[in-house]
Amino acid sequence: MNTAKLTQVVAMMLLNLMLLSFADGADAAPGAYPQKSIIMIVPFPPGGSADIVARVIAKPLAEMLGQSVVIENKPGADGAVAAEAATRADADGHTLFMATYGAMSAVPALHKHVSYDVSSDFTPITTTGRFAFFLFVHPGVPAKTLAEFIKYAQAHPGKLNYGTGNAGSILAMAELASVAKLDLLHVPYKGEVPAMSDFITGRIQVMFATPSNALNWVQEGKLRALVTLLDKRSPLLPEVPTMTEAGMGELAIVPWAGLFGPSKMARPVTDSLSKAVNTILLREDVRAEFARQGFEAAGSTPEQLGAYVKDQLKVWRGAIKTAGIIPE
Repeated sequence: MNTAKLTQVVAMMLLNLMLLSFADGADAAPGAYPQKSIIMIVPFPPGGSADIVARVIAKPLAEMLGQSVVIENKPGADGAVAAEAATRADADGHTLFMATYGAMSAVPALHKHVSYDVSSDFTPITTTGRFAFFLFVHPGVPAKTLAEFIKYAQAHPGKLNYGTGNAGSILAMAELASVAKLDLLHVPYKGEVPAMSDFITGRIQVMFATPSNALNWVQEGKLRALVTLLDKRSPLLPEVPTMTEAGMGELAIVPWAGLFGPSKMARPVTDSLSKAVNTILLREDVRAEFARQGFEAAGSTPEQLGAYVKDQLKVWRGAIKTAGIIPE
């Protein structure tokens, strides 16, 4: 073999060794994602619906990405505290925000001055689904249907206390009260979980809430479900009619959730996360767990989530106006 041929062979061998080395170490290459643990900020306390949804997604996401996903609960101000924390994080994909309609729809609709802009201060990744809201009453209220509840409440103005654990429950009750002309007393809580102890003892008598926090009490006969805000009956409580079936018509709001990052997150990172979470949302075990919580899984592209955020903000502002609520 002549010298030129030998040089060519050696060069090819070295090139192959370099390519193999690169392939073996690709996951650790500079700029690879993720390079460390991922923090997923949740805007409500542990044990609530949003927290459960985040934890169901976090475990398989960690397995897919090869890094731990740590849940960080930051409750307060209907999700605004968590949203602000997310906007201050580095846009490297290692801090995510499991947002709900509270921070992204209700807060900017209910308040004139908000420290963040839902359209520009976040990077949309994917929707994750929507929560199943039900209207629950304490057994002390002699009503087994929505019509009976409305009739009873109208006959006892100012006598019934309603609890709220989030902006969705506030607006849903405001809409119902406006349409049905009800005079109810509002008792706010920092989440559904702390409201439940007062609910089952009768300090509050009615509440819009998710089944993850109320289902056990319904099964024990300590609460009664009258109607669901879903557009179809939930398999968790198949005997409970929709608002339309109950003769009221659907309320305007949609209690949704989605995954975001800080603004200006790199597109490859965004796409990687969106693909991973959408894959997780299709898993049978994940959908089964969500079904047990009354959460309907539904993914999207980043663009679809961005458009949905803008659309829902318009819907919530319209609903607030209809309910007669003046933004503060």
